[in-house]
This record gives sequence, structure tokens and C-alpha cells, in this order.
Amino acid sequence: MKIKVTQIRSTINRIEDHKKVIKALGLGKIGRSRIHNDNPSIRGMIDKVSYLLKVEELKEE
Repeated sequence: MKIKVTQIRSTINRIEDHKKVIKALGLGKIGRSRIHNDNPSIRGMIDKVSYLLKVEELKEE
């Protein structure tokens, strides 16, 4: 399964670790989206910064 991750809030005045997680997810600007494979490491990163993101599950075709 794939998941689409979109950044909806800024990283200004956020914890440095959270900024690094956003960069690791391939984000960095509000509105930027990336599609990732759904696995425990990606889910862990998403859980850490969930207040900055919108997450959608994509159906496999």
C-alpha cells in the first residue's frame, strides 16, 4: 500500500528533530506532497510530526 503525505503547516519555530523528519520525508514547504510505501519506519516518522501533515492512503491499482 502507498500513502500520500502532504505538509500543511510550517516548520518555523519547531523542534529541530521535527524539521529533520520533514526533510527525510521529502517535504519542506507547505503544500508539498510525496508518495511513500507504507512501512513501519515511514509510519513512525509520520507519527512524530503528524501535527504538520495530512496523510492519505492510496489504493493499489
